[in-house]
Amino acid sequence: MSIDTLGLREQKKRETRQAISDHATQLFLRRGFDRTTIADIAAAARVAKMTVTNYFPRKEDLALDHHEEFAASLAATVAARSAGESALAALRREFMDAVRRHDPVVGFTGPDFARMVAGSPTLVTRLRDLHDQREDALAERLAEETGDELTARAVAAQLGAAHRLLFRELQRRTLAGQETGEIAAALTEAATRVFDLLELAIGDYAVR
Repeated sequence: MSIDTLGLREQKKRETRQAISDHATQLFLRRGFDRTTIADIAAAARVAKMTVTNYFPRKEDLALDHHEEFAASLAATVAARSAGESALAALRREFMDAVRRHDPVVGFTGPDFARMVAGSPTLVTRLRDLHDQREDALAERLAEETGDELTARAVAAQLGAAHRLLFRELQRRTLAGQETGEIAAALTEAATRVFDLLELAIGDYAVR
């Protein structure tokens, strides 16, 4: 098989995956997550049910389609930090940048999507699990670097809790109908206060 053929096949897979995700999101927003079935999504995307589950083993992943990036985000930021930068400084910098660009991974999803998630116990539970996964991945990264698993988990718990709190604050403001710019300004101020508090305890931890 030629390289060109392989490239076209991968492109087709990406297009199919995106089409399934787009149709699923439209159905979730219109009908609600819990009332939409895999069969509904397959019919809308004009693919077999098995094709949907091959790309998205869990229905929740169709709604939270940034789940892999979300779960890995804190650990990835720490892994990529600059020389002389602490874990906290790297995560603070990246969060502020994400707020400025209105990144959906930190919660800028719009009111319709936020209501859809809030209205589904299944998605609320899945989101809680993703927050836990994100904290665990960060703890593993810090433990690998420092060789001290207990301290790494303690620090990851603080950083994970801070990000969880800020995520919930963003969702609260979104559901309250605030505009994106207003939310971003409020999140920047809130994050400054939260990270300043952490600076006193872990500002010098895991400096590269």
